[in-house]
Amino acid sequence: MHQDVERILFSQKEIAAKVKEVGAKISEDYAGKELVLVSVLKGSVVFMADLMRAITIPCSIDFMSVSSYGKGVRSSGVVRIRKDLDEQLEGKHVLIVEDILDSGLTLSYLREYISQKGEESVRIVTMLDKPSRRRVAVYPDYTCFTVPDAFIVGYGLDYNEIYRNLPYVGVLRPEVYGG
Repeated sequence: MHQDVERILFSQKEIAAKVKEVGAKISEDYAGKELVLVSVLKGSVVFMADLMRAITIPCSIDFMSVSSYGKGVRSSGVVRIRKDLDEQLEGKHVLIVEDILDSGLTLSYLREYISQKGEESVRIVTMLDKPSRRRVAVYPDYTCFTVPDAFIVGYGLDYNEIYRNLPYVGVLRPEVYGG
């Protein structure tokens, strides 16, 4: 365990099992449909890589980069698109892939934004759900784990662009981020 991590919430093995389970459910739900996975960069890239390998039906992928945090530890509430979609979504089923659903501001904005692209459906899969921090009514269609109101790092999640490479999900020590 990294010295800056207070405790591990989900091990690499637990994550792998849950991602496989969620991938199987998505495969079942989207069988026979044209599915596009849209990864919300940067945090969801680790989850997206594992999830798309767990999905057994044909699917394509795309990426968006958005920000509502900047360098802080709390969402600013202002969502900015830094990189837009490359793929045409018309007539396709879109599954937004996110690392963590926290305040809901970013995913609410993205769902609305993507819903204007002529897609068949827009749903959300998130690695982690933190409902205690929700500020808007947005809920995942698929989720791997529910987490407490703590600063979470690892498996794609960061603090100041570090800790993303940890193979587990853990709670960052408050003294690291001044919490």
